[in-house]
Amino acid sequence: QVVLGEFGGGFVQPADSLRLSCLVSGRTISSSIMAWFRQAPGKEREFVAFITRSGGLSYYSDSVKGRFTISRDNGKSTVYLQMDSLKSEDTAVYYCAMRDSDSVLSATSLKESTKYDYWGQGTQVTGSS
Repeated sequence: QVVLGEFGGGFVQPADSLRLSCLVSGRTISSSIMAWFRQAPGKEREFVAFITRSGGLSYYSDSVKGRFTISRDNGKSTVYLQMDSLKSEDTAVYYCAMRDSDSVLSATSLKESTKYDYWGQGTQVTGSS
């Protein structure tokens, strides 16, 4: 059974930094594209970032580009999201996602939540205004 567990969320002030972690159990992550999504209250789930299998390439939403960094440690089966210069609008539940398929997709397609097969339960990040 594949289980994704996110942790590291919390309350933050504007301009603070926070690092989220996603630990995967049940299988290795080295063959999977990994991603972070988030869902703010009353809004749909949105793409934040994804990272390729080797960690050589990463893509970000425009809203977080330059402030967030996704990384991975395949040996530890863990994916990270370093969040810097946090804003109140970053308040959301952050979800880790793992793609199970080997098929090749465009970067645009990999920003769609439907392209991911396994999800964590989410971790709350709350920023004060």
